[in-house]
Amino acid sequence: MPPVTPDIHGVAVLLLTAVALFLFTRDWLPLETSSLVILIILVTGFQLFPYEADGVVLGPAQFFAGFGNEALITICALMMVGKALETTGSLQPLAVVVGHAWSTRPLLALLVTLFAGAVLSAFMNNTPIVVLLMPILVSVSLRVKFPVSGVMLPMGLATIIGGMSTTIGTSTNLLVVGIAADMGLKSFGMFDFVLPVAIVGGVAILFLWIVAPKMLPDRVPPLADTTPRVFASQLFITEDCFAAGKTLSEVLAKTSGQMRVDKIQRSESLFLAKLPSVTLLPGDRLFVKDSPENLKHYEMLLGATLYNVSDSEHPIDEDTPLQAEGQQLAEVVVTRGSPLHLRSLAAARFSASYGLLPLAIHRARAPSSQVTGDLSSIRLRAGDVLLVQGTSDAIETLKSSGSMLVLDGTTNLPHTHRANRALGIMAFVILAAAFGIMPISVSSLIGVGLMIAFDCLTWRDAGSALSTQVILIIVTSLALGKALMSTGMADYLAVGFVSMVADFPIPIILSAFILIMTLLTNVVSNNAAAVIGTPIAIAIAGRLGADPIPFVLAVLFGANMSFATPFGYQTNLLILSAGGYKFSDFLRVGIPLTILMWLGFSFLLPVLYELG
Repeated sequence: MPPVTPDIHGVAVLLLTAVALFLFTRDWLPLETSSLVILIILVTGFQLFPYEADGVVLGPAQFFAGFGNEALITICALMMVGKALETTGSLQPLAVVVGHAWSTRPLLALLVTLFAGAVLSAFMNNTPIVVLLMPILVSVSLRVKFPVSGVMLPMGLATIIGGMSTTIGTSTNLLVVGIAADMGLKSFGMFDFVLPVAIVGGVAILFLWIVAPKMLPDRVPPLADTTPRVFASQLFITEDCFAAGKTLSEVLAKTSGQMRVDKIQRSESLFLAKLPSVTLLPGDRLFVKDSPENLKHYEMLLGATLYNVSDSEHPIDEDTPLQAEGQQLAEVVVTRGSPLHLRSLAAARFSASYGLLPLAIHRARAPSSQVTGDLSSIRLRAGDVLLVQGTSDAIETLKSSGSMLVLDGTTNLPHTHRANRALGIMAFVILAAAFGIMPISVSSLIGVGLMIAFDCLTWRDAGSALSTQVILIIVTSLALGKALMSTGMADYLAVGFVSMVADFPIPIILSAFILIMTLLTNVVSNNAAAVIGTPIAIAIAGRLGADPIPFVLAVLFGANMSFATPFGYQTNLLILSAGGYKFSDFLRVGIPLTILMWLGFSFLLPVLYELG
C-alpha cells in the first residue's frame, strides 16, 4: 500500500471540514449562514492560494459547479413536484384511510400508518407526510384512548426508514448516488438497493409497531388543551372611575403591571401615544387583550366599563359575554429557514403581518418551560411550537403562504379536481425513471413543467418549495467533498482508516464504516455527512481492493439513520414538539433501532455483494 502524504491544501481543507461540521451543529447559527461562510472561506482560500497537482487545477469554478450538480437540480425539482401534491390535496385518500382505520382497530391501524408512511417516503419528501399525519394521529389517539406518544415517534422514524429504499427517497440518497456516478461508478437504478432496505427495514417496522410503543412513556402533547383564549376588548373611562385624571403609569401600577395596553383612543380619529406620562380623561378608550377573567378583574380595579372590541354599544355582562366568532387555535412549529427561526415575534412583526395573536410557546429544547406572558421578546428556535389564535381565514392564509408549518388540528385537506392530475404526473416521474426511460433528473424537471402547465402548481408555490438551507448545505458539502478528493485528503483518511482495521475482514470494516456514518449523521446534517463520506468510502474500497458499491451504500444507509437525536432530521424536531417528547425518548427508541439496522445491514450487505 503506497504511502499518501497530505499537502498544506489538504490539511487546510480537513481543518475547514472539521469547522464546518462544528458549525452545522450550532443552533444559534442558521445552517444556511454557516454553509455560506464555509463556502466563502473555501473559495477565497483557493483563489488566493491556487492549487495544482498532477495536472489537476482546483479553483472556485470547480466549487461553484455544485450549483449545477445534477443531484441538486433533481432535489429541487422533486421538492416542487412534492409541493404540487401537497397543495392539490392528492394525499387526502391517505388521511381518510388512516382516520377510519384508527377509529375501528387502533393496533392494526398503527401498522398501516407505519407501512403507508414508509412506502410514501420512498417516493417523496417525508416532511409533508409527517405534517399530514401528525394532527390526524393526535386527534384519533385522544379519541380512542391510545397514547399519542406511542404513535408519533414510530411514525416519524418509519418515514425515515422508507426514504432509504430508493434513489429519490431522500436528498441524501440522490447526493450519494450522484457523487458516486461522478467518480466513475455505475449509475444506480431507482430500486437497486430496495432489497436490503425492505429486509432490514421490514424488521425495523415490526420493532416500531410492537416494541417501541411499550418503551415510550405516556406523554401529553404540548398545547393540546384549549389554553384560555385571549380577547381583544376596550375599557371605557367614565367620569367617576379610578383611571380618570390618572397617568397611564398610575393605571398600570393599579393592575400590578399585569395589564397590557395596545392603544389609547381619545376620539373617533385621535389615538394617543402610549407614554407613561399621558393623562387619561373621561371618554378615553383603552384597547387591551387578555383572558375574560383578567379583563373583568381590570374592569373592577379601575371602575371602567368593559366592551368587546368589535361591539362598543353593549357593555360586557352576563347577557353580553365576550365573543370570539370564527376564532380558531392553531400551532405554528418553528422550523429552520422559517421567518421566525432565531428571531423574536416582535422582530418578525408576527401579529401585524399575519393578524394572529400569540398565546403561548412550547420550548423544544426545554419542554418543561412554558412561557405564557409577554412572548414578543423571546428568541425562537427550531422545534419551538407557538400557540396562536385568530380567524380561520388568517390561519388559512398563514398555512397557504408555505413559509411556516401550521398545525390547526383539522383533518380536512383540500382535495381539488387537480389532485388526480398531480398524482398522474408524479406517477410519470417515478415510472419513467424506474423503467430507465430517462434519468430522474430529466423526468422530475419535466414533471415540474407539467405541474405548472396543468395548473397543479403556481410559480409562487414552486418558489416556496425550494429551501435556501438545503441548496446551500448541499453546494457547500459538494465543494468540501471535491476539495477532499482533489487534494488527496480523502485518500489519506482512507489509508488511515484501513491501516487501523487492516487485520479485520472486509465485512467487519464495512460494518465499522456504517457505524461511523451513523454516529456522524446524528450530530451533523445527513447531507453533509453523506457528501463528505462518499469519496472517503470509495477511496477505502479502492485501498482494500473491494467492490465500492457496498461501501457507497454504507454511506447512504448510515447517513440516513438519524434516529437517536431529535436534531438529526427535520421531522424529528417536528415530532419532538408536537408529541411532547423529551430528548431521552429519542434515545430510548432510536438507539435500539439504530443498533438493529446497523447489525442488519452489516450482515446483509456482505452477503448480497459477496464480500470475503
